[in-house]
Amino acid sequence: MDVHFFGAWMEKCARVVHEQREHLTRLDAAIGDADHGTNLDRGFTAIRQALAESPPTAPGPLLALAGTTLIRKVGGASGPLYGSALRQMGKALGEAESVTLADLSAAMDIGLQAVRWLGSAEQGDKTMVDAFAPACAALRQAVAEGVKLPEALAMAAEAADQGAKDTVSMQARKGRASYLGPRSIGHQDPGATSTAMIFCALRDVSSA
Repeated sequence: MDVHFFGAWMEKCARVVHEQREHLTRLDAAIGDADHGTNLDRGFTAIRQALAESPPTAPGPLLALAGTTLIRKVGGASGPLYGSALRQMGKALGEAESVTLADLSAAMDIGLQAVRWLGSAEQGDKTMVDAFAPACAALRQAVAEGVKLPEALAMAAEAADQGAKDTVSMQARKGRASYLGPRSIGHQDPGATSTAMIFCALRDVSSA
């Protein structure tokens, strides 16, 4: 996976988030600020512009630039959370011109750690971690079993999607949704949903 692969991933994320921004906002309206879709759409649009203006030459700098852009352009929780994850992933990948599945899996784990630290969230709290953590676990399993890239990323996307669906039955323990207490049960978490979309975009790029 080279810089073109990761550029295609960010482009796919921008398209998917733009197409699904109303859906994400409706999910957020039920248990949050009703701005998740709008914020992410603005952020990934800014990523697209930043990458066009200053094209990175390696995957690590590309993800670092994407993360920095999200932090600067997106308010609320999603900008710092996604931005920190991408920045830390970029730092982990360094200046290498190509990335293996094992490299990506290790970087994803570091990105997840950043999200957990910043949001003080764990699985079961009804946050993006509930999609992110299962996806990372699926990638680690794929690496251990020697699974090829497209299948490995499909495993991660499926795990993230199931993780997002599993948040419906959870009571939120972090963020604005936690203020609702038991009333947060029965709604799918918007952050977990957008995380699943991002992993699905990664899967789609690998199989294109």
